[in-house]
Amino acid sequence: MLRHLTIKNYALIEHLEMELTGHLNVITGETGAGKSIMLGAMGLLLGNRADTKVLWNEKEKCITEGTFDIGSYQLQSLFENENLDYDDQTVIRREISPGGKSRAFINDTPVTLDIMKKIGSRLMDIHSQHDTLDLGNRSFQLQVIDAFAVNEKQRDEYKSAWQHYVITREAYQALEDEANVLRQESDFVKFQLDELNKANLIAGEQRELEEALKIMEHAEDIKLKFNQLLAQLDREEISASGILNEARIVFNALGNYSEHYKKLAARFESVRIELNDIVSEVESEEEKIEFDPLKIEEAKDRLSTIYQLQQKHRLGSVEELLQLQNELQSKANKTSNMDDELEAMKKKLDEATQRVNEKGETLSQSRVKSFNGFCKQMTELLAELGIPEAKLQVEHQIIAPGASGIDNIELLFSANKGIPVRPMAQVASGGEFSRLMFCIKYLLAEKTALPTLILDEIDTGVSGEIAMRLGKMMKVMAEGHQLVAISHLPQIAAKGDRHFYAYKDTKSKKTISQIRQLSEEERIEEIAKMIGGEKPSSLAKENARELIMG
Repeated sequence: MLRHLTIKNYALIEHLEMELTGHLNVITGETGAGKSIMLGAMGLLLGNRADTKVLWNEKEKCITEGTFDIGSYQLQSLFENENLDYDDQTVIRREISPGGKSRAFINDTPVTLDIMKKIGSRLMDIHSQHDTLDLGNRSFQLQVIDAFAVNEKQRDEYKSAWQHYVITREAYQALEDEANVLRQESDFVKFQLDELNKANLIAGEQRELEEALKIMEHAEDIKLKFNQLLAQLDREEISASGILNEARIVFNALGNYSEHYKKLAARFESVRIELNDIVSEVESEEEKIEFDPLKIEEAKDRLSTIYQLQQKHRLGSVEELLQLQNELQSKANKTSNMDDELEAMKKKLDEATQRVNEKGETLSQSRVKSFNGFCKQMTELLAELGIPEAKLQVEHQIIAPGASGIDNIELLFSANKGIPVRPMAQVASGGEFSRLMFCIKYLLAEKTALPTLILDEIDTGVSGEIAMRLGKMMKVMAEGHQLVAISHLPQIAAKGDRHFYAYKDTKSKKTISQIRQLSEEERIEEIAKMIGGEKPSSLAKENARELIMG
């Protein structure tokens, strides 16, 4: 429950501190004094959006902080899942800087607004006046039925099955789309693959063929040049080999005189040996050279095949053609295996479909079982609140599985005898809407472990004896839940375990909203004013005391 609330620099609030009781807290005050502004600030703790327009002083940051006692609400696993330090006394803080930057903290750990929403929604439920419009929303109505049916387990199991079904369905659709594309391309892929397979390409062969063709086409000139080299290096009377052999004799003789000369001789010998090796290789290469028109034609044909394939596929090498060949082979293999993959995925989809249908049916049965009990208890509560002829009915249809299950429901309502039930949005008045919403909150308070329920003028359109009953029901609700009620009715204000008064302070240059806790005497005075006006009579004060005592 919310133990302490601090609001600084928000709208008309300069600085506000509130210590709340664990039962019924009532806030009253003049119109526009800041009661609803306080709810806006509290909404920041639920992760609601805000901007710099909310700053009372545009040069300072806005801070909203709530201290919650959560020791009995078993939220340890939720904190653990979000990597947050758990403490029975949890502090949630929201800051809005003058520059518009928003920061959120839980137990002094920075968190995202999504995490703040997740944690905050487990600590507070703020019902503002416009939330009553949710009653006409089928999605909200389904949430109400689920909460009343206490079927969180069934709903979680369905949600898990639905998410798995959606993922499997998307995977199957993607595979089917891919299969259709592959089938359309199958003939063309096979044609290209057969052409490349027939070519029997070998990595590196293009360079070797181009070089061999160049040699064969210039065989006569190459052979002539090799013979010129051999003559100059070894075969003529005066050749390089002969000169080096004579020089070798001289170097060997010099080596007898000095170690340095010996080293020079050794280096020279390496040159001479290298030259002899070159001569041998030149002789070998010269012998290989031949002009063979048939081999030339074969090389040209092979290169022509390679060039045509490269041009056709806009590739620059045999290696790239081989990579394409592998890719085409993979596509061909995948096409041939696609039917098996589709069959396996279809089996998974069928299993996911069966599971989501089973879980949907279980969830639906849980909901349907709660319809009569919900309608019965709601009509009993509405009768207590002055609508004795109220009739409530749940219109239900089974639909295809969706994110919320297989149920489409709509709450039908009639407030008057002889008038058939119709959708709520069409028949309920403002006061009836308020009472309907309060009865829903009353019922769900018994079903959920929500620590703090905040009601903003849920007593709209109610007065007299009905207001007395509403106040008593709030008192009952507050026995098991912390309740904060913003009200303009003395009958409800009198039931509060703690009474706060909102007012405007206009002493300074800028209006400030203030909220303070009333003493017992101040409380009697305030309720008397709510009964008899600004200057209440002694009778009004006596009535106020009776309301409080009653």
